[in-house]
Parts: sequence; C-alpha cells; structure tokens
Amino acid sequence: MEETIVETPEERMAKQHRKEKKDLQAKIQSMKNAVPKNDKKRRKQLTEEIAKLEADLSQKHEAELRQLKSTNDTKAEEVINGVETMKMEGGEQDEVKQPRVTKAQKRRDKKAAQEKERESRIAEAEVQNLQGVRHQEGLKLAQKLAQQQLQIKEISSDGHCMYRAIEDQLSQRSKPGLTMSVKELRSHTAEHMRSHADDFLPFLTNPNTGDMYSTDEF
Repeated sequence: MEETIVETPEERMAKQHRKEKKDLQAKIQSMKNAVPKNDKKRRKQLTEEIAKLEADLSQKHEAELRQLKSTNDTKAEEVINGVETMKMEGGEQDEVKQPRVTKAQKRRDKKAAQEKERESRIAEAEVQNLQGVRHQEGLKLAQKLAQQQLQIKEISSDGHCMYRAIEDQLSQRSKPGLTMSVKELRSHTAEHMRSHADDFLPFLTNPNTGDMYSTDEF
C-alpha cells in the first residue's frame, strides 16, 4: 500500500496561485480576442483593464502569502511550547515497531520526497519573488507587454523549461508540421552542438583543471 503524500500549506498555495495565474492568462487572451485589432480606443482600455487584473491578482497573492506566514509562525510557536511542556512532564512514548519497507516502496517514497522537495523550493521561490524587486520589475514588464498585446507565459520548472518555452512558441507560430517535442528539440540541439564544436568549445572548461575542453572531451 502506497503512502499518501501530504502537501504542505505552502505547496497547496503555490499550486493554487499558479492555477489562478493560468486562469487569468486564459481570461486575458479571451478578452483580447473579443476586441478588433483596429479598434485603438478599445485596445487602450483593454490594456488598462489587463494591467489592473494582473495587479489585483498579485496583491491578492501577496496578502495570502503574508497571512500564511503569520499563521505558520503562530503554529510553530504553539508546537515549541507543546514540546517544552512534554519535556517538563517527562512523558515517555512507547516504541512502535515499524513494518518492513520493500525496495520498490523505498524508490517510490524517494521519488515522492524529491517531487515534494521540488514543489517546496518552487513555493519558497514564489514567496521570495512576490516580496522582492524582481516581482515589481515583472509587473512593470507585464504592463509594457500588455500595451503591445503581448504577455508573459508561465512555463513549469521541471528541468526542461527552456525547451518547453521553445516548444510552446513553435506550436503557436510555426506552420503545421513544423512543431517539435521537447525530446526532438534536445536531440536537434545536441546534434547542432556536436557538428559545430568549435563554436562551443571556448565556453566549456574542465571542472578539475579549469582548462578549455579538448575535442575528445567535448
């Protein structure tokens, strides 16, 4: 029987925020499609409406994160107080014999733990982004892009984000039949680098010696 992985409040909130951002982008795209491109007056109004929607969502997320942090701080203090009380009472817990875990279960647990850790890092990064200068720059950039009927699109941080971004743009801009999957993009990139080694060798060095890679090492 597989162990149920319980998400932390931060992870649940990060997922919810990503969903709300995605839903907002879909709504914005629908709003853009409803306004004729030659209607400059309505386009200008639309740009202002989009900027307000994005700012409102950002403020909502910031408030929710602050509330979550405040709640977590309170709970942490309660836990610490509870532990201290238990120590003072000198209570002893009976040792519980743990069931034997199979290798397959260990692998599943390890994979689940890694995924949970990744989600946690993403959640922490989003908290920092909302509170930092980078987030404010992002808002300004989003406003400027909206004036040109462009927008920032969220790409999942799964280790393939650069290729997924290209895959996404190819699917929207390329002619039918010219789209490529992440696997195909990686393959084409590797093939190009191998066939143009001289262009990339100056940027690759041996981590042990610091010397530039030789052709064989490349």
